[in-house]
Amino acid sequence: MPSSFIQPNWDVVIAGGGPAGFFAAIRCVELNPRLSVLILEKARQTLGKVLISGGGRCNVTHACFDPATLVTYYPRGAAELRGAFSRFQAANTVDWFEQRGVKLKTESDGRMFPVTDSSETIADCLREAAKRLAVTVRTGVSLRGAEKAINTGFKLAVQREADVFHLHARKLLIATGSDSRTREIVQSLGHSIEEPVPSLFTFNIKDRRIEGLAGVSVESVTLKMDSILQHGPMLITHWGLSGPAVLRVSAWGARVLHEKKYHAPLIVNWLGDYTFEKALDVLQRHKDWRGNVRKKVSAEPAFTQLPLRLWKQLVGSIGEKNWADVSRAELRNLAAGLTAGEFQIEGKGQFKEEFVTCGGVKRNEVDFRTMQSRRVDGLFFAGEVLDIDGLTGGFNFQSAWTTGWLAGNALAG
Repeated sequence: MPSSFIQPNWDVVIAGGGPAGFFAAIRCVELNPRLSVLILEKARQTLGKVLISGGGRCNVTHACFDPATLVTYYPRGAAELRGAFSRFQAANTVDWFEQRGVKLKTESDGRMFPVTDSSETIADCLREAAKRLAVTVRTGVSLRGAEKAINTGFKLAVQREADVFHLHARKLLIATGSDSRTREIVQSLGHSIEEPVPSLFTFNIKDRRIEGLAGVSVESVTLKMDSILQHGPMLITHWGLSGPAVLRVSAWGARVLHEKKYHAPLIVNWLGDYTFEKALDVLQRHKDWRGNVRKKVSAEPAFTQLPLRLWKQLVGSIGEKNWADVSRAELRNLAAGLTAGEFQIEGKGQFKEEFVTCGGVKRNEVDFRTMQSRRVDGLFFAGEVLDIDGLTGGFNFQSAWTTGWLAGNALAG
């Protein structure tokens, strides 16, 4: 390998050319231009996750500008991010990009994208900012090992194709995301790892009540799995259930579902916040109304918030009766099925191109004021290598921007 490819000595080496790594590098050199900073990215191009995010539009962040509210979107890491977001939150992200000529827009659900609707805009902004500050970037190079050198930083083994060579760094930031090799390196440096498991996924469910209804959605349901309770829209799919409410359950229940091998009962309240008693009262009044006496249950829904096709399948065999002929016991069974229907989760699917895991470096081993290790001086972490994960909607990017920015501050010192 040509010796000019990479010099051996650096002030800061950043493993991982993703959003957290770039943000840290840019912030670091802005604060201290004298530092030599190197980003190592194992892929052939940097910022791969930025480029595919949001279907190629890049969901940069979420329009939630109160740190106390923002942390409620993180199943893991909320407590640690509360202080971090008080120093750099979504509003700061918007300002950061706009100061560099990239305007963001807010969609109806709060997600924020570049006005160009192109993830290339975000990637180009980050790459240009790093280039302008003379941050060195090397692609196709992976970190293979790291060893703390007494009083002088870190000895690093890096690999490019079949060649392994060595570097020295005064400070090291690991921002590679989650992979087995990174976990081994982190553990070799004395850190503990929460083993990664999938988060943000759909549910595979086979049940006659939703069979043939792919594409039907309900605006507001309540889901209960184990002790986890979540609300929101839900979509019926060819393989089961999806939508925001399901993704929330999968995120907060990621470890529970992993332990259960993705087989568990799911209680569905199709009526959102209706209680059994309230649903029964509505059904009884619907039955008693004289205009419904000769109308079929299946053709005259008692709850207009439910799509007709779904209503017909949820009422089952009762649907063939006229409302006047439905017994009190049948009304009670129907109210129970509508407010607490039990479905069996029989596996998980993947949510579009987004793939998020929970797990990583244990949070109590990191100082979230600086993102520095509490165990190894000069070692820093940012992004998804940490045991932090957010819901879909720009939250995982926001934690990457925040932890990268905080790490950059400390690396500059």
